[in-house]
Amino acid sequence: MTLTRGRDYHRFVRRGSRPRLKVKDKDSPGVKPRVLVLGVGNLLLGDEGVGIHVIRRLQSKIRAENITIIDGGTGGYSLLEYFEQADLVVVVDAALDDNPPGTISRVSPRFATDYPPTMVSHDVGLKDTLGALALLGKKPRLVLFSISIENPGSLTLELSPAIERAIPRVVKAVADFLKSVAF
Repeated sequence: MTLTRGRDYHRFVRRGSRPRLKVKDKDSPGVKPRVLVLGVGNLLLGDEGVGIHVIRRLQSKIRAENITIIDGGTGGYSLLEYFEQADLVVVVDAALDDNPPGTISRVSPRFATDYPPTMVSHDVGLKDTLGALALLGKKPRLVLFSISIENPGSLTLELSPAIERAIPRVVKAVADFLKSVAF
């Protein structure tokens, strides 16, 4: 991304920082990055569906032409087309990472093995999708917001109190991140 003396120059250079996103069209510095925000999870496993709950709340808060917000459910390869069209992919998902329930983490995994552990089928599907993108040479920047959960014991549509309390904090964290990189 080449910066010229315009809005982007003042936003990045005058503050002493560099652009954080790689925009594919180097000849158009004013082009906003194409952002995919993807919530994944299984609503039938309670807290494991937290990514979907967060995405549903974000859909009413975030409105921008360059941002696509999708309920990815437990999809894997079916999401490949969305990943290919994005410069930045923000994934919101549950993690079984031994942190206290409701702990929010933000990481930028470079490889499928960097993805935190989860327990259901979308874990394999999402990791496989990331691997397929790498093989295709179409790997967008990836940022993962994970919410720590306990191992769900049975089928339920209910969220635990810790996860209910975490959802507004995750929504704010994702919205703030998007404002810093995509507007």
